[in-house]
Amino acid sequence: MMLVRSLSFNVVSVVLHVFLLVGMMVLLPLPRRWMQATVQTWTHMIRIGLRHIVGLDFEVRGLGHRPRGAAVIACKHQSAWDTFVFYLLLDDPNYVMKTELMRIPFWGWYARKCGAISVDRTGGAGALKKLVRDVQDRVADGRQVIMFPEGTRTAPGTRRPYQPGIAAIYRATEAPVVPVAVNSGLFWGRRSFLKQPGVVTLEFLPAMPRGLDRNAFLAELANRIETATDALVGEARARFPHLAGGA
Repeated sequence: MMLVRSLSFNVVSVVLHVFLLVGMMVLLPLPRRWMQATVQTWTHMIRIGLRHIVGLDFEVRGLGHRPRGAAVIACKHQSAWDTFVFYLLLDDPNYVMKTELMRIPFWGWYARKCGAISVDRTGGAGALKKLVRDVQDRVADGRQVIMFPEGTRTAPGTRRPYQPGIAAIYRATEAPVVPVAVNSGLFWGRRSFLKQPGVVTLEFLPAMPRGLDRNAFLAELANRIETATDALVGEARARFPHLAGGA
């Protein structure tokens, strides 16, 4: 049954993507907000598909910490689910993504139009400075920038070093840096065809305090996100027995 549901959802998702990629061509010369609104509508449709086809929904905790206005979101990254959910939660989300994705025809054009920020992970100091400038530009406009501080997806229970980009942004902007924990990888694994039923939990944590030096900031950010994420993963495995033997 899970195989059939996953196959059905994947087919629906591909069809939606094709219509989106073709239809959004007409939005390229129009205001950015139109493109953002279209992506938000698509995200709602994906959520409906996940809920009714796969049996996968989500819940949000820590709504009191959810930012309104300019902010930098530092989110644990476990799943493709993380790359669109903030369109359901924030006013004007702008994702930071690797440069290779921005070079994809159609998809990259639309991401750039929405305000996504590309980062060259092999570009050294020059790429870091550009990242900081781009984030400053977005938050100056009152938007929310979403970053995955590990720089890639990690399976539940694993972690990677947090990259220096988030620390540079913390020092260069007065916008709050809000940590976010998730357990999405239990339900939608990296490069996984199968989607597990259940409820993904996303938790907004208190904004990071100002005035920390680089090392203290990275250590505290990692501690907050990883501790909360581990708790969410453990809770989900207890709540949904079919996940107990998962990654």
